[in-house]
Amino acid sequence: MAWHWPVIESGGRQLLGADRSWLLAALAATVLGWVAVSFSRQGTVIESLPAGRLFAAQFAAGAANHLLPAGLGAGAVNLRFFRRCGLPAGRSSAALALYLLAESVGRVLLLLILLAVFPGALRLDTLIPSGAVLPLVLTAAGAAGAVVLVVLAVRPLRRVTVTFLGTALTDVRSLHTKPARALALWGGSLAFPALQAAGLVAVALALRIPVPVAYVAIAYLAASVAAAAIPTPGGLGSVDAALVVALVTVGASVAPATSAVLGFRIITVWMPLVPGALTLGALVRWKVV
Repeated sequence: MAWHWPVIESGGRQLLGADRSWLLAALAATVLGWVAVSFSRQGTVIESLPAGRLFAAQFAAGAANHLLPAGLGAGAVNLRFFRRCGLPAGRSSAALALYLLAESVGRVLLLLILLAVFPGALRLDTLIPSGAVLPLVLTAAGAAGAVVLVVLAVRPLRRVTVTFLGTALTDVRSLHTKPARALALWGGSLAFPALQAAGLVAVALALRIPVPVAYVAIAYLAASVAAAAIPTPGGLGSVDAALVVALVTVGASVAPATSAVLGFRIITVWMPLVPGALTLGALVRWKVV
């Protein structure tokens, strides 16, 4: 940020002149995103969870997510919430894992659908040299293989993993026998990234960035998938950089792209941070989490 401060300053000035109605639409999409997450979390367990407290926990989890990387803050809040609702530790952990899997599948699925409809939107040839694809694939495969070997070689870890997978698979089978739970899980998992993408689209429209709406949505989905490789707390730095790069890749100029990312992150991250932290403190005091 210090190195590219003139670009950030220019983006901030553009944001001051943005259309307020589109910024409010982005805020509305953010609030609906917490609703979608609540539905998805409910879809990971058979028991009915208290709707109001579930929504409040998701709002508070956003603040906790800025303390720990890779979504661990939100995971810790939801783990405590499930335990307070009477779920055993094993089933609570399985519910967290199922949510992460479903949310990742939903995000990638939306990205693949949009790329199939708009194949020329994301010009990856400008980002990844032609000779780097195979080394990246081999590195990812090697990392996955190393994890599997460690789990198989360490007996206590293997025992815990087998027990966890058994519990998770049992819960997944039970959940998918109930259409309401399956709809909540997968509907929420698809709706959340779609609403986040809609929030970035609204900010781009507020700034009148001359990029097709679908391209902006593709930029968000691609950036969020790529930023997962650098699990900083709240995606700080990794998501911001990936979003700017993705918007430039789909055709935006650097300054408007920076302005759009600033607006998007202010609405989705920084504005809810203090209210979310206060909500988290209240939930802890009331023993909801």
